[in-house]
Amino acid sequence: MARILVIEDDPSILDILRINLELAGYEVVKASDGVRGQAMALQVLPDLIILDLMLPQVDGLTICQRLRREERTSEIPVLMLTALGQTQDKIEGFNAGADDYLTKPFEVQELLVRVRALLRRSDRIPQTAKHSEILSYGPLTLVPERFEVLWFGKTIKLTHLEFDLLHCLMQRHGQTVSPSEILQEVWGYEPDDDIETIRVHIRHLRTKLEPDPRHPQYIKTVYGAGYCLELPNIADPGQPEPELVKESL
Repeated sequence: MARILVIEDDPSILDILRINLELAGYEVVKASDGVRGQAMALQVLPDLIILDLMLPQVDGLTICQRLRREERTSEIPVLMLTALGQTQDKIEGFNAGADDYLTKPFEVQELLVRVRALLRRSDRIPQTAKHSEILSYGPLTLVPERFEVLWFGKTIKLTHLEFDLLHCLMQRHGQTVSPSEILQEVWGYEPDDDIETIRVHIRHLRTKLEPDPRHPQYIKTVYGAGYCLELPNIADPGQPEPELVKESL
């Protein structure tokens, strides 16, 4: 039985979440403020955290950042639940380390779909590990058992979500992959009109892989259509590894 920690200060929403999650077969642990929520996360090490953004004492963005810096909780999926639904609010949530973002008011069934998708993605073996072949092209090789890539001979650590996103693009190397395909394959639920989720994580990948994330050479945006991974066919052994330029996200 998966254990879910809900950090929410509104008692009515907390009860709705607890009842419906328990009916869906999950064990629920609760916290009503940021300080207690962070402590509970470290104590029980849940399988997933539902985190309200507007919390007393310490806000949800800060809690999420702290959980990502802590080794024991860095890989726990976080679903951010908040009344703040502007694009910039979502960008801040994803940059803080949230895996998904749901705006209040929400439909319980939509929340349960996203919970199942996050749990499935965090527990599943990446698709590259389900086959005997190594997924590699030119200067890029995916290392699924460690969620790492070899990039121009250098090992780079990715988050589980970044790895899945890159894997999705690499399976279709040289082709444009639509936002709906990415959301379905990586996040595991039907797409909606909001693709800011994808944009933020594409930026994160570019920060780790592109020489200049503001002018990407490899992970390209095809405006109005999606994203395309374009790599050189053969890595030149004499070519220096890209010197990464930090981008302000």
